[in-house]
Amino acid sequence: MMDERKKHFVVVHGACHGAWCWYKVAALLRAEGHKVSALDMAASGIHPKRAEEVGSMAEYNQPLTEFMAALPADEKVVLVGHSQGGINISLAMEAFPHNISVAVFVAAFMYGPHLSHRAIKQEDLSLAKLLVRGMPMWRDGNNGDDEEYALSEEKYGSVKRVYVVCGKDKSLKEEYQRWLIQMNPTHEVCVIPHADHMPMFSQPHQLSSCLQLISHKYHHSSSS
Repeated sequence: MMDERKKHFVVVHGACHGAWCWYKVAALLRAEGHKVSALDMAASGIHPKRAEEVGSMAEYNQPLTEFMAALPADEKVVLVGHSQGGINISLAMEAFPHNISVAVFVAAFMYGPHLSHRAIKQEDLSLAKLLVRGMPMWRDGNNGDDEEYALSEEKYGSVKRVYVVCGKDKSLKEEYQRWLIQMNPTHEVCVIPHADHMPMFSQPHQLSSCLQLISHKYHHSSSS
């Protein structure tokens, strides 16, 4: 049985990036004895698919979906999404709420049952200069957004949520992050004042500490 003090973090990258972007934070968490699973979404990082082969969000999110489906029924993970990865983890929260002790949105797009995907959707910026790949683009269709991105209070809403605000973010500016939180309130807000849009690079120790504090608090509150 896994030591209750040690958590399993599942981390999801943002647009154009891959699992590689978490290497500093993953090393810090593993040094503390935690397990870290950093995933490449479809056509991202070293995932073999090409961008033009990904036709929907469901296909793009398939690596996370398959990973969550393979977890033991009684295992709970700390699910972390950065930037566009907030959309990926939201869909996982809807599909696998019982396997998530807490979901952490790191300067991430965060919609919900009462804040539609359409409302938070905006053009992504290419942020990294190294190892980036083109972001898969697909046509949602007239009704695709409503059905494919649907979230419910019963499933998504049952998962504890924490938002990590990055104070120096020039891509998702702090005002926008605060707007997301106001429109879709979380259980807690953590602030890393000097972090830019890539806190895993600019403030890895602070982000790692924040994730550990969150995981400790919400693991116990969700395991009753």
